[in-house]
Amino acid sequence: MVRTRVGYTGGTTENPTYRNLGDHSEAVQIEYDPTQISFQELLDVFWDSHTPTTQPFSRQYMNVLFYHDEEQKRLAVKSLEREAAKGDDPVYTKILPATTFYPAEDYHQKYWLRHNPVFMGEFRAIYPQDEEIIASTAAARVNGYLNGYGTPEALRAEIDSLGLSPESSKKLLEIVSN
Repeated sequence: MVRTRVGYTGGTTENPTYRNLGDHSEAVQIEYDPTQISFQELLDVFWDSHTPTTQPFSRQYMNVLFYHDEEQKRLAVKSLEREAAKGDDPVYTKILPATTFYPAEDYHQKYWLRHNPVFMGEFRAIYPQDEEIIASTAAARVNGYLNGYGTPEALRAEIDSLGLSPESSKKLLEIVSN
């Protein structure tokens, strides 16, 4: 994963905000390196990360996967068909073409990182501006680890590249190992 941002997409309202979402859905934009992880692997994470058989109560929280080209569409549809074949419950997840992505307000970005003052303090020292933290691959990686994504082995392999102090590196490894 190179970086992630949360925001709004799929609708027609220009410049939506959390308080004025219009017809958009909340979404996560993922920038990834296809030499490191395939779109198919991202689809596997997507299906493991939500319950596709739960009917959303509003468009804001709609289960949706947005594709950017015909190959992504083909793989996404195939993965949806595979999910639907797993059980008797209907799958409510939609597969739709990507539209303009509007980043959410800064205070919504890197949620788990923002709620951990130790790690947020370290990133604030490196990146004084919110936009820099939002764009940071290291901040995205630490946010994911704080949210329970990633293994201790994966963290050990990349911990020196995250820019954390030795104390925070040790603390993050403890969090991920528990």
